[in-house]
Amino acid sequence: MKEQKIELKNIDSFELRDIFDCGQCFRWNKQEDGSYTGIFGKNVLNVKKEKETIIFKGICEKDIKQTIEEYFDLKRNYQEIKKTLSKIDKNMEISIKYGQGIRILNQDLWETIISFIISANNNIPRIKGIIERLSKAYGTKIEWKGKEYYTFPEPEQLRNVTVQEYRNLGLGFRDKRIYETTQMIINNEINLEELQRNKNTMEVREKLLSLSGVGPKVADCILLFSTLKRFEVFPIDVWVRRVMNDLYIKQPDESKVSKKQIEKIAQEKFGDLAGLAQQYLFYWRREV
Repeated sequence: MKEQKIELKNIDSFELRDIFDCGQCFRWNKQEDGSYTGIFGKNVLNVKKEKETIIFKGICEKDIKQTIEEYFDLKRNYQEIKKTLSKIDKNMEISIKYGQGIRILNQDLWETIISFIISANNNIPRIKGIIERLSKAYGTKIEWKGKEYYTFPEPEQLRNVTVQEYRNLGLGFRDKRIYETTQMIINNEINLEELQRNKNTMEVREKLLSLSGVGPKVADCILLFSTLKRFEVFPIDVWVRRVMNDLYIKQPDESKVSKKQIEKIAQEKFGDLAGLAQQYLFYWRREV
């Protein structure tokens, strides 16, 4: 594959830090010059922003323009989404101003499933380290600019990997879950293409919940951050519970706030854009 490069000007809602550090992805790393380099699919890409110009450069399996349009969801009108959400209340308005450059990536469904199983009860540096070791051990090597990168392994590349081998990569209690989910997908107990085609979010969610290691929060992250792209889901973790309690519920004992309470408020206030509202609120309150 040859190196490709493209420069795009005046893309709305595109800030590198907001996109890559908002908790949705794990294979993008900040470089010394402020750019980010990431691996997705069979692509290795460096993204740099200079004033109003975004420079994309790297090794792409297909045409670079098509690749970035799909992956970065460039055909979606984020200005309209932000305008709609900003009218809801002051909290949304402030959080959108803070994370105004967020875009939800179209990440490969299989990779997103495994990545978010790994993310359970884990911190970002550790998640990134595990995914990197998994890719290096079982993915495909790509060389670019004298450096080695590794694709996220396909299910078939993990067919014969044992629970112990996963444990050796530092997966801890997640080793068995990754093994079981991989085997379920290889054996077609869950068909990823069917999930992709199914427009009924609750049916897809139920299927995801049948995978080993996938609970409600992980299922919602997969629904929101993968190519499934279900903006109506509202992933709830410790941070989101805290934010929703601080801003809307105001229960003195945060531990008494139920998931159902949060989901009800999210649905009433944010409707079909609940997932995006969650990202803006989460990113704002976590960072500030």
